[in-house]
Amino acid sequence: MPKTYTRKKIFAFVLIIFMVGIILSIRLGYLMIAQSEYYLEKAEALHDRERSIKAKRGVIYDRNGIELASNKPVCSISVIHSQITDEDQVVKALCNVLELDEETVRKKVQANTIREKIKSNVDKEVADKLRDMKLSGVMIDEDYKRYYPYDSLASKVLGFTGADNQGIVGLEVAYEDVLAGVPGSILTLTNAHGKELENEAESRIEPIAGDNLHVSIDLNMQKYAEQVATKVMKSKQAKRVSVVLMNPQNGEIYAMVNVPEYNLNEPYTLVGVDNIYDNEQDALNYMWRNFCINDTYEPGSTFKLVTATAAIEEKVVNLEDTFSCPGFRIVEDRKIRCHKVGGHGTETFREGFMNSCNPVFMDVGARVGVSNMYKTYEKLGLFEKTGVDLPGEASSIMHKQENVKAVELATMSFGQSFQITPMQLLRAASAAINGGDLVIPHFAMYTTNEEGEKKEEFEYTRKKGVIQKETSDTMKELLEAVVAEGSGSKGQVAGYRIGGKTATSEKLPRGNGKYISSFLGFAPANNPQVIGLIMIDEPVGVYYGGTIAAPVMAELFSNILPYLGIEEEYIETEPGSFEVAE
Repeated sequence: MPKTYTRKKIFAFVLIIFMVGIILSIRLGYLMIAQSEYYLEKAEALHDRERSIKAKRGVIYDRNGIELASNKPVCSISVIHSQITDEDQVVKALCNVLELDEETVRKKVQANTIREKIKSNVDKEVADKLRDMKLSGVMIDEDYKRYYPYDSLASKVLGFTGADNQGIVGLEVAYEDVLAGVPGSILTLTNAHGKELENEAESRIEPIAGDNLHVSIDLNMQKYAEQVATKVMKSKQAKRVSVVLMNPQNGEIYAMVNVPEYNLNEPYTLVGVDNIYDNEQDALNYMWRNFCINDTYEPGSTFKLVTATAAIEEKVVNLEDTFSCPGFRIVEDRKIRCHKVGGHGTETFREGFMNSCNPVFMDVGARVGVSNMYKTYEKLGLFEKTGVDLPGEASSIMHKQENVKAVELATMSFGQSFQITPMQLLRAASAAINGGDLVIPHFAMYTTNEEGEKKEEFEYTRKKGVIQKETSDTMKELLEAVVAEGSGSKGQVAGYRIGGKTATSEKLPRGNGKYISSFLGFAPANNPQVIGLIMIDEPVGVYYGGTIAAPVMAELFSNILPYLGIEEEYIETEPGSFEVAE
């Protein structure tokens, strides 16, 4: 072989090696300089294992500083596969102590992941048994579980949290940002195989507790309301009973009841739900539903106070104007009846209001007219949500103004053919009796930090003078007359001036024999400090609001008015009887 050819081969070989060396040097330089930070982070991540520490959730207090939702210390149990030295021992211990099935536990123990959670919300006493066993690869971290000291009290207002301690419904989710806090973490140094290095201390970032929420609910008033609601629900075999108590001057809600309530500490256990749902989740959603907020209904005769407010505000009626009630009124091609079949005969507007006479209100509604009626609806907030601080508030269902003819106006005048929420009715009624201001119903008052120091006070706007003070004064007078002498007489409370309005509204479809019996009351009538609404859904037997709903509110007021420090005024009458007569 010629020497020239051999030299060429050697030269080519050396050239290749030289070029490879240059390429490797460039690559190495790139990795060491340009990519140094990236690979440093990767190396650190390989040796650091982070475990989250849940923040302590803020406490929910009632207006007097009583805990309604607090925290119970628990533990979270997890495993790190790479650190387990005796798999069978770990599986056996976890199954026995945590009462779990072996197949589920073994799958998690064998999972070749950074960290596998076995169980959350484990009582500390149980977790301590595992801690004493000193099992390799088993991590036990402190945690908090939401705890409700009064179980079902105000369940559909407070709501509850999930396994991750995050709010799901009610105030718990509405004020998640306030209550949640900031999680902490634990960093543990491990080798390349994921095993903890001995004699290496953990790095810990402490969690920041959530702020406490102070709400307007009064524990005692909530209890009173739940007791009377439960009593009448059982007595009348009703589907459910709802009660709201509120300060009409500022919108603070003292109590909100929807019985049957459910146990907040066991929120997935069904209570009071008919077997009509295709799946469990639908049934749970129904059980968690707050009917005072999330549902609309035809208010019936309690809505006559709105029609009266419109008529007085527009000056189309005087209290002594006379009307005739033959027991019905013909409107276009419709014969619309009064609840008194034989009619009330000749009566003044005051008497028609006291008697809850439909023909009188059809005539008054016609005097007001569609345009002015809708103007009053808007003033009283019936075309908007109330702004109450709970999720899922429903909107009213109203006719478009241009579609309201004589029949629709007539039926709307006494509370039919449209739907509103109970809170919308309470808000409108509050404006009618508080001097004319439209307030925002609410629960949240202020927040405090973990040390109890006040941080934020919630402010709520009010629309002043949506109706004239003179109109409000007249409405208070009329509504007091309803209870003193009219259809709401069973709402009387000895020693107190009570105002109110009854209603018996037939549920759709008409003729199904199902009703909502209700009573809206307030006290004292001349200076309202509390307004309440009770709704009895589908009572069995006697269903008139004046007969079965008014006495429940009387029973409730007889307890809470002295509790609120409202002094008695002598009245020669006995309190409404709470015994339901058939």
